[in-house]
Amino acid sequence: MRPIIYLKTLWVACAILMSQHVFAQTVQVTLGPDEIGENQVWTITVTVQNDRLKNYDNFPDITGFRKRGQSTQSTTNIINGQVSSSQSVIMTYLPEKQGTFTIPPFTMKVNDKSVNVPGKRVKVGPGAQQQQQRDPFKSFFDRDNDDYFGKGGDPEFVDIKEDAFLALTTSKDEVFVGEGFNATLSFFVSQDNRAPLQFYELGKQLADILKKVKPTNCWEENFNIENIDGESVRINGKDYTQYKVYQATYFPLNAEPISFPSVGLEMIKYKVAKNPSFFGQNRKEDFKKFFTKAKHIKVKELPPHPMKNAVAVGDYRLDERIRTTDLQTGQSVGYAFNIFGEGNISSVERPTTKADGHFEFYEPSVRQDINRQHNRVTGNKSFNYFMIPKEPGKYKLGDYFQWVFFNPKTASYDTLKSKLTVNVTGESKKNEAILANDGGNFYNKIASLDNQLVVAANSNWVKWALNGFIVVMLGASVYLVIKK
Repeated sequence: MRPIIYLKTLWVACAILMSQHVFAQTVQVTLGPDEIGENQVWTITVTVQNDRLKNYDNFPDITGFRKRGQSTQSTTNIINGQVSSSQSVIMTYLPEKQGTFTIPPFTMKVNDKSVNVPGKRVKVGPGAQQQQQRDPFKSFFDRDNDDYFGKGGDPEFVDIKEDAFLALTTSKDEVFVGEGFNATLSFFVSQDNRAPLQFYELGKQLADILKKVKPTNCWEENFNIENIDGESVRINGKDYTQYKVYQATYFPLNAEPISFPSVGLEMIKYKVAKNPSFFGQNRKEDFKKFFTKAKHIKVKELPPHPMKNAVAVGDYRLDERIRTTDLQTGQSVGYAFNIFGEGNISSVERPTTKADGHFEFYEPSVRQDINRQHNRVTGNKSFNYFMIPKEPGKYKLGDYFQWVFFNPKTASYDTLKSKLTVNVTGESKKNEAILANDGGNFYNKIASLDNQLVVAANSNWVKWALNGFIVVMLGASVYLVIKK
C-alpha cells in the first residue's frame, strides 16, 4: 500500500523549465439533487482543484431545511507524471417537511474569489426505505453523544505518529578536486505510514533551504526537478517512497572541505478524529518540521603533475571524425575531436595542438551537450577543426592533437590522443607561405625607389570650411539671444 501523503506540484522558478503542463486552480460549488426523500440529506459541496481550500464564506440558510454538519475530503491524482489535487468541504442539510422548495441564487467567496451559484427547485417527497429503522444522523450530530464528541462538545482529535523523515544524501563521502558527487534532498515516507502529510509552501521553503545548502566552492549542475513523483526505495530492509525535492551534482573547485548544515522542512500534518464519521470533521490541520542531519564531504588534492591546475577531472573517452585520411597539400579538411563521458563537461578545454609548419590549424568551433539523469552528469564536447596540410608525407594526428585529464576512478592522469594516420600528397606549400609573407630586403629596394618629396594632401579647403561653419554658428547664437 502506498503511504498516505498528499502532494503539490513543485515549480522551480526558471522560465527555462516551464515546458510541462500546469494545472490551474479552479473553484466549483455543486448543489445536491433535484429530488430527495424526507429522510434523506441534501448537500452543497465546495471544491478547489490544485490548491488548498484556505477560506470560504458561511453556507447559506435554506428555508425548509436545517443544517446538520459539514465534512471535508481531499484527493490526489498522478497522471503521466503530472500531479493534480482537490479539496472539498460538504455542508449537509436535512429537510424539515415534504414539499417543493426554492433554493435562491447566492454568492460564496472561496479562497478570496467570488463564485456565483444559480438557484434551483428541490422536491422533498415521502421518506425512502431505510436499511435500518433508526435515525442515521443521531450518532453523528447530536451534541449529547459523548461517544463521538468530547466533554467540550467538539470532536476529539489524536496525533498519529508519522513514519517519515527528511534527508540530504550524497553519492560520495570523499572526492578529488574537480570530481563530481551527487547531492539529493528528499522526503522519505514509509509504506507503513498512517499519518496524513502534505507539503506546505514548498517553493518558498526550498528557496530558503538552498541558500544554506549550496556550497560556495563548487560548480553546480542542477537537475531542475519540476514535478515531485514518488519513487519506491528500500532502506535497511524497509520499503519507503522517496520524494525528491532538490538534486544537483557538485564539482569542488578547490580542496576546502564541503559541509551541508542541518536544514528543516515544515510539513502539514493532520490530526485525525478519534471516532471518524461520515458527515463530521475527520481531521484537523497541524504542522511539523522535519530536519536533516549535517553532512560533510572530504576533498583531496590532485596528485602532482605539470598540468595539475589545468586538467579536467572525470571518466572520458575520445570519438574522432575525419572525412578522409588521404589529403592534398593546400586543401583544407575538417577534423572533429569529440570528448565524451562523465564529469564536468563545462570545464573541458580544447586539446593542445602542435605547430611545426606541416599543418595550418584554424580555431575550432565548439559544441557541448550535457545530460543530467540517473544521478550522473554525462555528455560530450566536440571541437571541430579545419586544417590545411603544407608538406607531403605520412603523419600521425596523435602527434598533433592531445588532451590530458585526471580519472578519479583510477586516481591517475590519462591522455586522449588521435589514433588516425593521414597520408598527404602533392607539392610542398610551406615555401609559398614564406614567400607570400616576405616583403624583400629593405636595403635591396632603395635603389629602385623615387626619392622626390610629394605633398600628401591639400588641406586649405578644410580650413575654409571650418572657419565658415564657426561664423555661421556665432551668427545663429547672436540672433537667438536678440530674439529672446
